Amino acid sequence: MTDTSADATRPAFHQHDLIPAIVQDARSGQVLMLGYMNAESYDRTLSDGEVWFWSRSRNRLWRKGESSGNVLKLRAVRFDCDADTILVLADPAGPTCHTGAVSCFYTSAYEADGPPPSPEVAAELYATIRQRLTERPEGSYIAKLAARGVERMAQKVGEEATEVVIAGVTRNRADLITETADLWFHSLVLLAESGLTPDDVWAELAQRRR
Repeated sequence: MTDTSADATRPAFHQHDLIPAIVQDARSGQVLMLGYMNAESYDRTLSDGEVWFWSRSRNRLWRKGESSGNVLKLRAVRFDCDADTILVLADPAGPTCHTGAVSCFYTSAYEADGPPPSPEVAAELYATIRQRLTERPEGSYIAKLAARGVERMAQKVGEEATEVVIAGVTRNRADLITETADLWFHSLVLLAESGLTPDDVWAELAQRRR
């Protein structure tokens, strides 16, 4: 049933049957997908804590990930100044796009010079690491590490940490960048293998700001 009453605390469903809803990764800020919500799917999202849409092709309510398992865990819901566009911040349980990509927005029409935002790079890298650990594709470096066990993964972190120390002491800026990248990469692999996420580390660091 469509909401027919105006409410400053809700999107303008009294004016629009469907309102576009942009989903953004709550951790990295990466835009994951665009869907459409009506009043019912909006209320269901708030009550369930998982993101629901109205499917225009199937003409029914649709919980994201209902068949793939890649649900979107709700973190926050906001809407714009005109109350006709919804912003959903969520934690994705897996790739959001039906193609298996992290985000539906992977086709590039233009890219400015320079690296992409660091949170986006870290989130995509961690998602790729988890995928490699699960699927173990032939020829994958991460799959080879996994085959040798967590001891080898931990050993690689130690080796890369030593290389970072050497680069720092010798003031070799180029090596310090590459060796730090290796250290962070192998640390993410060890976290993923241990069932942890970068968020667990950020939460610990947040405690240390006090």
